[in-house]
Amino acid sequence: MAVSRKAKDSVIRIAFLVTALSSIVALGLIMIYLFIEGLPIFEHVSVIDFLFGHLWYPTSDPADFGIFPLIVASVAVTLVSSALAIPLGVMTAIYLAEIAGPRTRGFFKPVVELLAALPSVVIGFFGMVVVAPFLQEAFDLATGLNLFNAAIMLAFMSVPTICSVSEDAIYSVPAELKEASLALGATHWETIARVILPASLSGISTAIILGMSRAIGETMVVLMVAGGAAMIPTSLFSPVRPMPSSIAAEMAEAPFRGDHYYALFAIGIVLFLFTLLFNIIADHISEKHKQVGAATL
Repeated sequence: MAVSRKAKDSVIRIAFLVTALSSIVALGLIMIYLFIEGLPIFEHVSVIDFLFGHLWYPTSDPADFGIFPLIVASVAVTLVSSALAIPLGVMTAIYLAEIAGPRTRGFFKPVVELLAALPSVVIGFFGMVVVAPFLQEAFDLATGLNLFNAAIMLAFMSVPTICSVSEDAIYSVPAELKEASLALGATHWETIARVILPASLSGISTAIILGMSRAIGETMVVLMVAGGAAMIPTSLFSPVRPMPSSIAAEMAEAPFRGDHYYALFAIGIVLFLFTLLFNIIADHISEKHKQVGAATL
């Protein structure tokens, strides 16, 4: 019996190890291929000109491979969408975890999580046919396909991620901390602001970074509603072209193993580094503010 149980434990351990190694190897191969296909562009264009050039005309003669407008567009869309999604996501998480009753929470939590399952093409289509005409008419714009439209749609996609992870972090705060705060005379709102939120800061910060990572890496929505103009935005309502939409729009037209092809993979490298940076920041914040039980406060 003991031998059989030990053998089962060994099989399960090996299965988990193989699964983890498979994921790591797959990600490693993708990263290696990305760099192999992207680095050759720098034989013809310097890194400085590529990152800070203001002109993106890959099919002209001579071609211009400056992706600074694409980087600015990606960062701008991510920041604006985060400004919309973070308050909505965190406040919804606080409501579900600390204010809503069990029946209300049991109804709304699956609904919020279900929003994360909506296909991005559906959200992009909604942005094209509903939000774009509304923005164009309400603000008297030349086009409703712009930075603000993309930010609204990305915020809509990021809220479920931020809300779900934040709600789990808030809900997992030890009951002893809440009870001690209330016993000392603090109100419910003071307990939330001064005890629960600081105790769950690690999870909330991770949720915010994950939401921002999804926003900066989203492809289909920004391809459909951002406007597709490779220029530095001058206002919230300027048409833009973030990095993911450039890759999706032009990869099919780029000659295989040509400069345009390599430049698109180089954009993928920049996008990969942005996402990696966000994940490193999330991991750092999570470790710095890690809460281990009630005794650590």
